[in-house]
Amino acid sequence: MADRFRKAAGVAALVLAAALVAGCSTTQSPSRQVNDDMIHTAIKAKLTGERFSNIVNIDVNVTNGVVTLAGEVPNAQVRREAEEESRTVDGVRRVVNNLQVSNPPRP
Repeated sequence: MADRFRKAAGVAALVLAAALVAGCSTTQSPSRQVNDDMIHTAIKAKLTGERFSNIVNIDVNVTNGVVTLAGEVPNAQVRREAEEESRTVDGVRRVVNNLQVSNPPRP
């Protein structure tokens, strides 16, 4: 239970940090930038949870609700699941999955 509380507190801190960063200059409207930052934070939190504990190096980029996943994953199933999990976040319009499988199966 304490572990869940720590994770929730960490996610809350990330959301707060994202809101503070939203004041930086950008070409996006303030509301769109905040939404993108919140989407980014939510996806990173989902992809660092217990279910995805074997994922270490994934970059998440969000622009106008379009999420781009890049990096390396251990297998095709994790690649699919990361994309599916990203689609569940509110505000996501589309997911571009550029994740590479580190050890693809041999034919």
